[in-house]
Amino acid sequence: MSLSPSRASDFMQCPLLYRFRVIDKLPEKPSPAATRGTLVHAVLERLFDVPAAERTAPRAKALVPGQWDRLLAGRPELGGLFADDAGGEQLARWLGEAEALVERWFGLEDPTRLEPAERELFVEAELESGLRLRGVIDRVDVAPTGEVRIVDYKTGKAPRPEYGEGALFQMKFYALVVWKLKKVLPRRLQLVYLGSGDVITYDPVPADLERVERKLLTLWEAIRAATETGEWRPRPTKLCGWCDHQAFCPEFGGTPPVYPLSVSPVAAADGSQGRMGSDRV
Repeated sequence: MSLSPSRASDFMQCPLLYRFRVIDKLPEKPSPAATRGTLVHAVLERLFDVPAAERTAPRAKALVPGQWDRLLAGRPELGGLFADDAGGEQLARWLGEAEALVERWFGLEDPTRLEPAERELFVEAELESGLRLRGVIDRVDVAPTGEVRIVDYKTGKAPRPEYGEGALFQMKFYALVVWKLKKVLPRRLQLVYLGSGDVITYDPVPADLERVERKLLTLWEAIRAATETGEWRPRPTKLCGWCDHQAFCPEFGGTPPVYPLSVSPVAAADGSQGRMGSDRV
C-alpha cells in the first residue's frame, strides 16, 4: 500500500479522478503547461552539474533546447504538442516561455551560493499502519549545522492566501516522509513560484506533521473503502474544465468504464480489510 502527494491530492480533489488515474489507468494527453514545468525542472536540476561560478542565467537558458531534446527522446508522444506547428513558431514561443521562467529563478535564489545535498530525490517511508508514503523532492539543502531545507519549484503562480494551506500540503507530506525516514525534522519548507516570482516558506513543527499523518491515514481509509465498494463519487469544481476524462464522468453525461476490481459491500459495511494489492496505488 503506498500513497504519493499527487495521488492524495487527486482523491481530495475528486475521488472519481483518483479512480480514473489509479484504478482504470486512463490515458491523459500531455499539456503544454505541465510539459513546460517538466522541462524547467530538468534545467534547474542539471544546472547544478556545473561549477558554482558557471551557474548563470545565460548558461541555464542555454540548457533549455538540449533538455527539450532529451525529454522528447524519452517521451516521443510529447512531439504531438506541436504537430500542427509546421513553421516552428509555437515551439519557439513555448521554449521562450520556459527560458523566461528559468531566468526569473535567478531573481529568487542565487545558485552560485547553493550546493544541494540532493536533487530529484526519491523518498519512501512506511508508517506504523503499514501505509507507505513516497514522492520525489526537487531539492534538499543541508546547512553546515545540519538543518534541512526542502525546496520545490512551481512554474505557475503563487496561490491566493486562502488557498495557501493546499499548496503546503505536498511540502508537509515530504517533510513527514523525511522525518520518518531520516529521523530529522526539516527546518524549512520552501515553495519557489517561477510564474509569479514569489517564494513561500514554512517552518514545520512536530505537531504539524503529526496532523498530516492523521489526515493521510483517514484519507487512506476512505480510499480503501471506495476501492472495496466501487463507489467513487465525482466532486465537481472549476478544475473540471481541465479534466481529460469528461467523456467518462457522470457529471458530464458520461459513463465510467466497467469497474475492474471485485466489489465487497459487506466487507465495507462491517469495517473489515479489503483485498486491494500493494500495487494498486
